[in-house]
Amino acid sequence: MQDNEMKEKQAEQEAVEAKAAEQETAEAAEAEKAEDAKNAEEAAEPEVDPKDAKIEELQNRLLRLQADFENFRRRTNIEKEQLSTFVTANVVGKFLKVLDNFERAEASVEKGDNVDAVVDGMKKIRRQFEDAFKDLKVEEIEAQNAKFDPNIHEAVMRGHNPELDDEIVDMVFEKGYKLGDKVIRHSKVRVNTNE
Repeated sequence: MQDNEMKEKQAEQEAVEAKAAEQETAEAAEAEKAEDAKNAEEAAEPEVDPKDAKIEELQNRLLRLQADFENFRRRTNIEKEQLSTFVTANVVGKFLKVLDNFERAEASVEKGDNVDAVVDGMKKIRRQFEDAFKDLKVEEIEAQNAKFDPNIHEAVMRGHNPELDDEIVDMVFEKGYKLGDKVIRHSKVRVNTNE
């Protein structure tokens, strides 16, 4: 009986030892898993160099600036087109009245009405043109008897008149116009030379 008791005690002790060994193995395996997970996490998130972080930040800023500039350029082009259309419509509107009166004058000439009335109508149309130019701030360039200025005059001929000084415009072939300081069309003139 003692043998049986001893065998039982020994079997119990072996069972306890086996259980303890099994538990140690399980804990070791779990610790190893935790270590592997930690290593994997560290491998997935490498340490970020401050220079790399700064480079990435600057690249992002550059991309945003480029996008902002493209949007600005696109918006500016649209506004420029709209402004151009508005200005053109304004100018055309001023000359439509003049065109209407030209059409009336043509109809009057075809009827063979009074020539004096047609001449009077043409004078009124000319005044309308001048008024439209004044509204648009377009000015005629004074050229007759003025000193030749290559910035506003275009010499197409030389003339000789002893009564006038040299480099004086003695004849205007085509009037010039300017808008503010910008020359729209140079005056085509003949310039006096006494040599």
